[in-house]
Amino acid sequence: MPFETQPASDPLGRAAAPEPGSVADVVRTWNARADLYLELFRHELDGKPFDRELLAAFAARLGTRARVVDAGCGPCGHVAAFLAEHGLDVLGVDLSPRCIELARLEQPGIRFEVTDQRAVAPAVNDGPLDGLVSYYSLHDQPKREIPDTLAAWAAAIRPGGRLLVVAKEGAGDGVIDDPLGTGVRVYWAEYSEAELRSAAEVAGFVVDELTARDAYDDEIRARRIALSATRR
Repeated sequence: MPFETQPASDPLGRAAAPEPGSVADVVRTWNARADLYLELFRHELDGKPFDRELLAAFAARLGTRARVVDAGCGPCGHVAAFLAEHGLDVLGVDLSPRCIELARLEQPGIRFEVTDQRAVAPAVNDGPLDGLVSYYSLHDQPKREIPDTLAAWAAAIRPGGRLLVVAKEGAGDGVIDDPLGTGVRVYWAEYSEAELRSAAEVAGFVVDELTARDAYDDEIRARRIALSATRR
């Protein structure tokens, strides 16, 4: 399907749509589809053994009570809850107020805040983070912004702390019809292993492991890339 990179013009002179991939655009698109996403994915980890092992290994490397942010936690809060079950002190952040509202209802024992994932440091008041997880949170922003995003994460994580990024593999970078079928036009960025590795290393991380898996039967047809790294 075709990718677009510019907001559509309005011949009637109404307020222009937010710039694709901007903060306002992410809020707009996720507020619109948060409820459906929760319905579809609240139990997704139950059927994804690779993902559970990945997240459990991340938690084990950090140890009990390590302070971690789930960046772009979405409405389910399921990744944050999984990490908390494995002993971590987790804060879930998301730009969408509707996502945070639903996540708080879904996971009442976890902390969630409306925060830009690129501004996690101000949301955390007790010193540098021990780690950060980005579970499919990079596809909402243009790929040109990934260096700044990873640099912000590096600034928020202590030396020796850990980063886990999971993203869909591909070359797409633009606006498409929502793959969930909501009818909403959404920004969609995909990444290669080389792009993720380069961005992480430039930001100040040492890449420890870079793995990939094929899509499960009920997933969008794209391989999943998982990058595990340590803050220099």
